[in-house]
Amino acid sequence: MTALSVNINKIATLRNARGGRSPDAVRAAVDIERFGADGITVHPRPDERHITRADVYALAKVVTTAFNIEGYPDDRFMAMVLEVKPAQATLVPDPPGVLTSNAGWQVSAHRDLLAGVIATLKKAGIRTSLFVAPDADMVRAAADTGADRIELYTESYAHGFEADPAAAVAPFVAAAAAARACGLGINAGHDLSLQNLRYFKEHIPGLHEVSIGHALISDALYYGLENTVNMYKYQLR
Repeated sequence: MTALSVNINKIATLRNARGGRSPDAVRAAVDIERFGADGITVHPRPDERHITRADVYALAKVVTTAFNIEGYPDDRFMAMVLEVKPAQATLVPDPPGVLTSNAGWQVSAHRDLLAGVIATLKKAGIRTSLFVAPDADMVRAAADTGADRIELYTESYAHGFEADPAAAVAPFVAAAAAARACGLGINAGHDLSLQNLRYFKEHIPGLHEVSIGHALISDALYYGLENTVNMYKYQLR
């Protein structure tokens, strides 16, 4: 079964909007695991507008499922990840001020950077994943860096799903086939939701993990957090 990793950035965003400690992102992560999630994802950014470095270190002490830290592999990020040693580091090409991840790696152009970073992470026993567009050439280039997995950037699928699901998922089917041929594991994330998740899962054989934050936390406002986690898990069965 495909694993569900819940991105808790939006819980931290709500906390930071008012200051203080409510809602408690660390407690929420523990509860989300208890509700059945297979992992916790965070994406700390330099301005700490949602998840902070302190959150990362606190979460590392309590997360018992797969802890996934996303981010751009600058020196500060790498030092933190190597100290925390999460189960997985997902490398994204975000510039510092970007609102949310909005592009996959141009892998060939950054091959030397990525290969060096990935070698360092793997030496520390950390599984690596590269955030990439659904492009077979990018997938094959990702394999050349030594990455363990790719994370398919699914925004285009989510945007095209309502009008034409088959057309929306087709590039991802091809990219996933290229990944399997290269021996890469397949993750996916960005704008996956209760409406489009099952169809995506059914068309991507060997999908290891989805990382979902914004849609899941938004749905939890209506359905409750425990119920929502289980609704997403149901879509993956």
